[in-house]
Amino acid sequence: MNFNSETFQLLLNQLVYQADSPLVFNSSFFLFFFTFFFSGYALLYKKTTWRLSWVVLFSLYFFYKACGYYVGLILLASVVDFYISHWIDQSKNTKKKKGLLIFSIVLNLGLLFYFKYTDFFIQLWNQWGDHQVSYLYLILPVGISFYTFENLSYTVDVYRGHFKPVKKWLDYIFFLSFFPKLMMGPIVRAADFLPQTRQQWTLKKDDIAFGFFYIFSGCFKKVVISDYLYNQIVSVVFDDPTRYNGIYNLTAVYAYALVIYCDFSGYSDMAIGIARWMGLKIDTNFLAPYQSKSITEFWRRWHISLSSWLRDYLYIPLGGNRKGLFRTYVHLFITMLLGGFWHGANWTFIIWGALHGGALAIDKWRLDFFKKRNIHFQLPAAVSIFLTFHFVVFCWIFFGPDSLEKSTIVLNQIIYNFDLSTLMAFMTHYQPVLWMIAGAVLLHQLPLSWNEKIIDWLSRQNQWVYVFLGIGMLMVFAYYKSDNIIPPIYLQF
Repeated sequence: MNFNSETFQLLLNQLVYQADSPLVFNSSFFLFFFTFFFSGYALLYKKTTWRLSWVVLFSLYFFYKACGYYVGLILLASVVDFYISHWIDQSKNTKKKKGLLIFSIVLNLGLLFYFKYTDFFIQLWNQWGDHQVSYLYLILPVGISFYTFENLSYTVDVYRGHFKPVKKWLDYIFFLSFFPKLMMGPIVRAADFLPQTRQQWTLKKDDIAFGFFYIFSGCFKKVVISDYLYNQIVSVVFDDPTRYNGIYNLTAVYAYALVIYCDFSGYSDMAIGIARWMGLKIDTNFLAPYQSKSITEFWRRWHISLSSWLRDYLYIPLGGNRKGLFRTYVHLFITMLLGGFWHGANWTFIIWGALHGGALAIDKWRLDFFKKRNIHFQLPAAVSIFLTFHFVVFCWIFFGPDSLEKSTIVLNQIIYNFDLSTLMAFMTHYQPVLWMIAGAVLLHQLPLSWNEKIIDWLSRQNQWVYVFLGIGMLMVFAYYKSDNIIPPIYLQF
């Protein structure tokens, strides 16, 4: 009786929300739960409404397991924006349409601002004035930054006449809550996603190969590279950078550049692969960004869904490049400054965004300067990549540590406490870490065309090759998997 009672309690604990153990793709529980979900999906695939309902229910439960009762926020957002988009579309009065759009923007950004930035501005208010307002200590709902942007793009596109609102709320909640991209993106456009939802589902060999490659390569990035480097050096140094000299701090910064890329792109790849197995295509979110030859190119390759969103719904509405060169540079700076602030209520993100905004403005000025004078000057590709990469790495110093004070200490240790006498001891002690960094850099430099070749090769194999590769990869993941689940970095945004 006790055994049954304890077993039931353990099972119940797995099924209910636990704040210290959110459901993420790299958890063991997700593997079993996804198998259960996909079995139901395959059984219901011919009945469109049932299939959509099954995905919505699973998505909402997945969200509940990640953030508890904050799941109610996405339900509220879906209902409000579903009806607002219809009223905008049906209204013939321009002022009314604009008023409804403004209401939608204020509501969505208001919720985001309340949960994400209230305590930050209370802190500023207390610091800059003779005030002592109590902090609210609000918990940030998981994924709110991502589904807020999807809500906004939907209503804006309907207002612009680019997209007809869906007739059924089920379709809209399916789009908004779709679990692979719900918590950390990619930020999906309704115009690209919704037309696919009611298409007949067929799982072709190409889809199986594509999904398999993206899911397992994404998991490899996250579990093997990102989690390992985070555990072994990044969290150790960034928690207290004063304990380590410049060699340790510099290595931690380089490692963090790989950690954040492998963590976020790995999660995005898994989301894209899972979606493809469900018959839905989501665009790639990362294209080997550290191969970029300029900061402009970097932002065409890094977090593509966010950078394109900022371009279409912030940079262009501000005026883009239509108001003269100086205003173009200002618009670029403002866009990236707000893009940095979107990541979190911390001065570190604001500085990070300002650095990238300034770099984009300077790069735009450089291109305009050469174009006007018909100057064809270009640095060697290797030099351009080297300079761009190290500027991006420098900016990560203000993104990785959790406070501006720690970021300053990291920079100070690198500049003023670079003790070469400890180099040999460091290399001996951290040899596995250095090998992992070197291996990750090498993998990142592989041509993107290799991905297509691997997928094409997989599509021509039988099921036993998938079984063999899958078991092999799971064994690798089990070997590298840390005792505690390391939540994805972008889960906090």
